[in-house]
Amino acid sequence: MPAIIACFKWVVDEAYVRRMASGELDFSSVDYKIGEYDRNAIEEAVRLKETLGGSAIGITVSVPEATKGVKDALSRGCDQACFIADSSFGNLEPSQTAAILAEVIHSRIQSFDLIICGEGSSDLYAQQVGPRLSEKLGIPSVSFVQKLSIEGGKLLAERRVEEGIEVIAAPLPALVTVLPDINVPRIPGVKDTLMASKKPVVTIKKDELQPLGEACLQTLSITASRIERTCERFGTNAAEISRFVGSLRKTGVIR
Repeated sequence: MPAIIACFKWVVDEAYVRRMASGELDFSSVDYKIGEYDRNAIEEAVRLKETLGGSAIGITVSVPEATKGVKDALSRGCDQACFIADSSFGNLEPSQTAAILAEVIHSRIQSFDLIICGEGSSDLYAQQVGPRLSEKLGIPSVSFVQKLSIEGGKLLAERRVEEGIEVIAAPLPALVTVLPDINVPRIPGVKDTLMASKKPVVTIKKDELQPLGEACLQTLSITASRIERTCERFGTNAAEISRFVGSLRKTGVIR
């Protein structure tokens, strides 16, 4: 029976972000949630567990205040959770997150068959943590998976590529990053939420880990996008296209 790890991230709920008159984003009243893509990862891990037996373990790297996210993951069907928490973990780079996850999985969990990550996080959407984690653990990685199964001790996955659908078989243990259309995440009920409080959570602090290098990226500001429509019409002949391109150059849209 497989042991499946689902990685997830506690992120800002974009529904609470407001745009100020200056164009800056207002985060003063935001709430948080498990990222949309990570909900698919958790759901797929739980579905495989329900079909094949075994266990589903949720794991996250976040700030200590993210305990609500850990409970949410448990209410969605994970049997236990690994909570790697420190106040400095709120703005990690993907390389740092992958390094922390790899260390904890290697030293604490040790035995596993499959790791499932979302396609990308709901905030950075760098799509790097999954592939970096598989590299550090020395296991196969399959990205953009829209359907997967475990048969005969192997991973069978359908991944979406530009040319169509690619079917891949890989030995276990392995890691996959899943697309949102792989499933529809369940909505936890009251009983699920109550049961989540009784499930085991292993909390790991920063001083129990290897020292992290300094972050190389720094966010200076975040500005809301803006759409301005000119409603300019143009025809399909060469003269109309040339005129339209000229107007775009005048407004600085293209050069």
